[in-house]
Amino acid sequence: MDLDLSPEQQDFQKTVREFVDDAIRPNAERWDHEHELPMEAVKQMGDLGLFGLPFPEEYGGSGADFLTLCLAIEELARVDSSLAITLEAAVGLGAMPVYRFGNEEQKQRWLPTLASGEALAGFGLTEPGGGSDAGATRSTGKLQDGEWVINGSKSFITNSGTPITSFVTVTALTGEAGAREISAIIVPTGTPGFEVGKSYRKMGWWHSDTHELSFNDCKVPEENLLGDRGEGFRNFLKILDDGRIAIAALSVGLAQGCLDECLKYAKEREAFGRPIGSFQGLQFMISDMATKVELARQAYYRAAWLAEIGRPYKKEAAMAKLYASKIAVDVARDAVQVHGGYGYIEEFPVCRHYRDAKILEIGEGTSEVMRILIARELGLPES
Repeated sequence: MDLDLSPEQQDFQKTVREFVDDAIRPNAERWDHEHELPMEAVKQMGDLGLFGLPFPEEYGGSGADFLTLCLAIEELARVDSSLAITLEAAVGLGAMPVYRFGNEEQKQRWLPTLASGEALAGFGLTEPGGGSDAGATRSTGKLQDGEWVINGSKSFITNSGTPITSFVTVTALTGEAGAREISAIIVPTGTPGFEVGKSYRKMGWWHSDTHELSFNDCKVPEENLLGDRGEGFRNFLKILDDGRIAIAALSVGLAQGCLDECLKYAKEREAFGRPIGSFQGLQFMISDMATKVELARQAYYRAAWLAEIGRPYKKEAAMAKLYASKIAVDVARDAVQVHGGYGYIEEFPVCRHYRDAKILEIGEGTSEVMRILIARELGLPES
């Protein structure tokens, strides 16, 4: 069992880390308080090739493996979770459904600009009354005269309202006579009847782009169906398995960022005539933080490896997401404690990390849903 990253992955990780430290870290606090996705950072990420990592060269990507994408997400999240989720959602939720389920014409049309970062796309599954009941779709898509007529709404959709958003893929009921058939349909930005609501006021991820969407007799061509009719919900669930590994990577990055800040602060801050890092109580706390981060990292590495080699990984993805998101919240809370009163001040990164951490236990499947998925994979009877 080889647990080392390949030389290529190590070089890539170093490149992304240098980019994050040079271009992202000095601006992260300012961007956060501007409450708007910084398009200059998105362009820089695109120039670095981050949005095209897992896609073949024929579609504008670099053909990297899934773990390499997760490494990029982790490195971004060490400093800026809003940009980390922007990358994760753009690749895993926006572009990946087109790559995995689209026909060749759809791939050629949409993927090159998504892979270059010139365009972003959203993934519209969650609805206002749905939440964890992801299959409770009420939006409808009726086929009339060669067009899908879409009505309904979606909630909490990332990358749906940026200046470069090109489309959102949505799930909708497409069955005749009340049949429970859910399909996925690509809805380009600017389509009449497609309205983007104002940005949410969120606890964290202040400069990620998140909106509610509404569709009122929104018409798109029949060929905008993504994948087979009636397979939209099942296909989106497959996408979410990968997404959970990516969220685990984001969680590890956030926790690692907190650990880095604590190590620095514990060496610099003095109390009672010596650095606070010399006190055993603080050493124990930081040691526990480091242990949690490394265990979570190995969990998502293994899940990503299983996905890459084609072995079943649903259980491992859920486990990685469940554990990593929990330790992200725990480590962020402890990091604020290590910093004392300064940890409660916005100028210190751990304050922002603490705000950003909680959503990781909710987005792309709550911790409770992860436990249900794990129990099913263990063969326990359904409740």
